[in-house]
Amino acid sequence: MTSKEKYNKTLEYLKNKNKILFLTTSNRYEGAEEIPKSSALAYSLQEAIGKSKVKVIDVSKLNIYHCVGNVSISTGNTCGLKEAKLKNKDKNPSGHHRCWVSFNKSDDELWKITKELFESEVVVFFGSIRWGKLNAIYSKLIERLDWLENRHTTLGESNIIKDIEVGVIAIGHNWNDKEAVEHEKKVLDFFGFKTPNTLFWSHQWTKNYNDESKSGYKRDAIDFKEEFEIDILIEEGVKKFKSF
Repeated sequence: MTSKEKYNKTLEYLKNKNKILFLTTSNRYEGAEEIPKSSALAYSLQEAIGKSKVKVIDVSKLNIYHCVGNVSISTGNTCGLKEAKLKNKDKNPSGHHRCWVSFNKSDDELWKITKELFESEVVVFFGSIRWGKLNAIYSKLIERLDWLENRHTTLGESNIIKDIEVGVIAIGHNWNDKEAVEHEKKVLDFFGFKTPNTLFWSHQWTKNYNDESKSGYKRDAIDFKEEFEIDILIEEGVKKFKSF
């Protein structure tokens, strides 16, 4: 199955859903005249499905602190305790958000994601493959969401995300794209999400992991545009994807 066929299959699947959250995790430097290819996929799908059904959040633009490792603390895994509940009804209307970083850092913006996540039927992460794995922004986000898993696996409480479907769509250049996505599928399944195969796939320009040529990276962008019929240039992107 080609990447475009996977895209179309995902599109048809999501058209039957009502409350969808897209989380983009790739980035570009400030002033760049393009958006990441994975983000372009997210906005393209949003446009095709309908903005009334799909919300897109650019995680790279949020102030999200690093996880502080309460899972492995010597006093015995204090991640996601009831005492860590974010005490702000606007940020935490469900009352489910329990994270010590959010509790202690008033300017942390993880709540902007979880507030939408708890109200969603489907959540899809979009990201780039960097050095054979999902990028650092995605990884930081997943670590910060560990209390979703910890709540039911370690603390023995209910699984509050058991009815939410989740997916990962990733874009790579030359190495390990399929393996990276499969790994994240296992992680998110362990978290307690539903993980339908249709929502997990990747697109990689070449199988030659030694191809690091500048011309190859340029060709990658051209081939992406031709296969998906999506332009990553912001000048055209603004016209096509009014969410920017």
